Amino acid sequence: MQILAAKFIAPDFPLATRTVRRYYSPGRTGEEEQVKDSRLSVYSFLSASPSALMSQSIDLGFGRSAALWSNGSDRMSYERPDGHTFSLYLTGGAGTRRLDGSPAARGRPGALCIMPQGHSSEWEITDHFEFVHLYVPDDQMRRMFAETFDRDSRLMVLPEATFADAPALARTLRQMTQAMSAGDHLMAEEAMTQTIKDFFVDPRYGGMRSRAISGGLAPHIRRRILDYIEAHLDETIRLQDLAAIGQLSAFHFQRMFRASYGVSPHGWVAHRRVERAKSMLRGKDPIAQIASACGFSSQSHMTRAFKLGAGVTPSAYRQRL
Repeated sequence: MQILAAKFIAPDFPLATRTVRRYYSPGRTGEEEQVKDSRLSVYSFLSASPSALMSQSIDLGFGRSAALWSNGSDRMSYERPDGHTFSLYLTGGAGTRRLDGSPAARGRPGALCIMPQGHSSEWEITDHFEFVHLYVPDDQMRRMFAETFDRDSRLMVLPEATFADAPALARTLRQMTQAMSAGDHLMAEEAMTQTIKDFFVDPRYGGMRSRAISGGLAPHIRRRILDYIEAHLDETIRLQDLAAIGQLSAFHFQRMFRASYGVSPHGWVAHRRVERAKSMLRGKDPIAQIASACGFSSQSHMTRAFKLGAGVTPSAYRQRL
């Protein structure tokens, strides 16, 4: 089994002092400590446990990632975690229960847990089990929602799920595990994309629901802006040019774009350039030529941006095609 843990890059979070309670072994009441982290991720909480072991991981770009874990004889408390976490039990799980949930509910192979950003939970683990985690920052989840369904990102709904049966999501998260074991970055990326899409179309979870919203960009303005971005990816795209499409000041446009799409205009353009580069890397054009066609100032600029957005360099990505 190939060990990729050393390559895992955990997302960074804004720093602020707060008190968290951590449990180090069953039967102990826990210890409070001050940490310089305003919102820790589920990954961060797990990493602090001496019982949890990460055996593999993969960087999926733009702060998204996945990891394969095992744990046993532990007690975990996730206090208002940052980012959204999808968890699938692979083996074992009967000795895992959620302390702040139904006392009779127990984990099992194939059980799905969804831990949305800001939702606290406590867990007791008495037997060894293995599970895979998919981590997605809130801004990227909203961007993927807006891009997939052409809907305002504020319509996104992410409820909790504990030990749920979701065959479609379980299948793609198992594919994620297989991709990590094989070191197949493309397969992992496809599994992540399909997992998020299946989640959003499932009426029990991310199914789109009616919700009154105000502000943001009108649908016809959103379409015009995205069409402009796609048509000018090979050029310098200026904030004032995008704002002019919506007849707004640059300041108000930036706020309304983020409300509608979950990310800044710069973040959206960066994603689209990386996606176009991925498509062009399937051909035989030199990387320097692809960099120019995607709006990067140089090949080195593309390499830096591509690594940040895709988790690998353009050359490594092409080799895996």
